[in-house]
Amino acid sequence: MYKRAITLILTVMAVVGCLGVLLLAHRLRPVQAQARSASFAAIPGEKGGQDVTGPYEVVADWPKPLSQLPGHETWTWGSMQSIFAESPNRVLILMRGDLPKLDRPQEVAYPAAGPSLSFPVPGAPFRNASLGQVASPGAAGWQGKLGVDARWEHCLMAIDANGNITEQWTQWDSRFRHLHEITINPYDPQKHIWVVDDMGHAVYKFTNDGKQLVQTLGTPYEAGADDKHFARPTFLAWLPDSTLYVADGHVNTRVVKFDKDGKYLMSWGQKSTPPNDTRPGYFDNVHGVVIDPQTRRVYVTDSANRRIQVFDENGKFLDQFTTGRPSIPYFLYRAADGYLWVADNATSKIVKFDQEGHFLYSWGSQGEWPGAMWGPHGLSVDQQGNLYMAEVGNGRAQKFRPRAGANPDFVVGQPVRAAWR
Repeated sequence: MYKRAITLILTVMAVVGCLGVLLLAHRLRPVQAQARSASFAAIPGEKGGQDVTGPYEVVADWPKPLSQLPGHETWTWGSMQSIFAESPNRVLILMRGDLPKLDRPQEVAYPAAGPSLSFPVPGAPFRNASLGQVASPGAAGWQGKLGVDARWEHCLMAIDANGNITEQWTQWDSRFRHLHEITINPYDPQKHIWVVDDMGHAVYKFTNDGKQLVQTLGTPYEAGADDKHFARPTFLAWLPDSTLYVADGHVNTRVVKFDKDGKYLMSWGQKSTPPNDTRPGYFDNVHGVVIDPQTRRVYVTDSANRRIQVFDENGKFLDQFTTGRPSIPYFLYRAADGYLWVADNATSKIVKFDQEGHFLYSWGSQGEWPGAMWGPHGLSVDQQGNLYMAEVGNGRAQKFRPRAGANPDFVVGQPVRAAWR
């Protein structure tokens, strides 16, 4: 009797155990399925696709072709250096002149140069809008022929929500040499427009309508590394009191700090030995600067060393993190929510980091088709969440609209707009 009781108890325990396992498995299945469906896709639960344009879709025919202008039927956009969305209906673009409009040539083999060589390579962009004779007609020593290889026109323009050119600041074209950034101080209620001319070694401040030049920093057309000179500056950033930081830049290896009136305060940075220099405060190609208005931390892109360095407002080193190999971080953007976004030239991706440098997400592909990128050199976000991109290699601007149902964690956040909307 005793043995039978023990056997019965063990049998019941085995049955209960099996039922428990089955019940647990049943409960886990939906959780696992839910995790799989959410995964890391920009659109949760979406079947198929590759997140080629991330959480966005490309807005077709924006901007409209340059041929919308009289006498420009055979011309197209040049190397797009920067883009800034003041509003959805006023997007400022900065480029290095017009280029001839060309159809993609047929692939041709070049056996004399080497086996299996041809041009253009199928699937790859066939013209770099930022190199060779089209690099910068405004720069001294340019070897091309104006009117044939390029036209030094339309360096600054405004585009409306439908892709039409609404403003042309051609009165300033002759002043510029090799433009790099166009932006607005988010703490300036008058919304002055700032332009960085890197080969002109100067930073310009214009009225919002572009009619008046109200301030110049640096000595135009003279390179240097003192309180009155830059050597190919690149980008700008401000503290809430309008203290200005200039990334300086392509030749110099420093960050320069000015007060709100443009008075020189200090600079920091020394020349590094790329590509893997990890010493604090050493730079090679200071190609971006953004600021956290709460902590007043200054994030600086050290492109050739593939890293972001972090300083306090007076240049004291605090931290650093790599952007990965073989990255070339071209543009650094900080959203009001605190996340950092990098436009990477080497990988043709838009990459998200938190403020401590942890990698969170990326999307993008190299190419010339709509939604691809080549040389993403500028990003901006308007009040509707549309993302704008300027490409130096493809020579174009693109507008991306958030897709319906997109995971908001993958959408580039709004910028700080403290003094204006």
